[in-house]
Amino acid sequence: MSKIIKFSILERIHSKGIVAVIRANSAQSGKRIADAVYQGGIPAIEITMTVPGAVGIIESMADYYRDQDMILGAGTVMDAQTARICILAGAQYIVSPCFKPEIITMCHRYSVPVMPGIGTLTELVNAMEMGVDVVKAFPGNVLGPGFIKAVHGPVPNANIMPTGGVSPSNVEEWLKAGAFALGMGSALTKPKGKEGDYENIRKTAELVVEKIASFRSKL
Repeated sequence: MSKIIKFSILERIHSKGIVAVIRANSAQSGKRIADAVYQGGIPAIEITMTVPGAVGIIESMADYYRDQDMILGAGTVMDAQTARICILAGAQYIVSPCFKPEIITMCHRYSVPVMPGIGTLTELVNAMEMGVDVVKAFPGNVLGPGFIKAVHGPVPNANIMPTGGVSPSNVEEWLKAGAFALGMGSALTKPKGKEGDYENIRKTAELVVEKIASFRSKL
């Protein structure tokens, strides 16, 4: 993957403003959730490594959606070896819940965007100094929108994507704080609190996309 493609992927994620974080109890459910979210207008799909058969899902979806606009990523990546396996399976970006330099180095080797998890200003700056373009603020429900607003004081150019605690009801709050994009999990993929309601997942995806577009249209 070239650096031009790398930045194109990040720009597309920023443009839509939302990454769907997929967690499921089975490979079949995980793929159906991802399909529903995509049909609802969210092209950025993050298949987490906690889904059974996650790498296989990435491989099959990368092949199936090859000529379409899906932006397929791997999440909950905890080590460099897993990052490499996911990239070779077709992941176009890597997301980790923690800041581990070896994961960043591996992704740089393949010119693949990487979003390491950070929870402090120090981790944020360390990630940026390693050439990271977008960091993941995690857990978002603990850090809150105020975290993004505060760190933009000393580091105004930081691109931050919160994950955890992001829901359709607080989309505008995160965006007002300056979020680069939003990582949304269960509030999107389990809108009624249960797995498998694919039609409501699609409708929730449509709602989130509309909320983000509406907010940005007023800027």
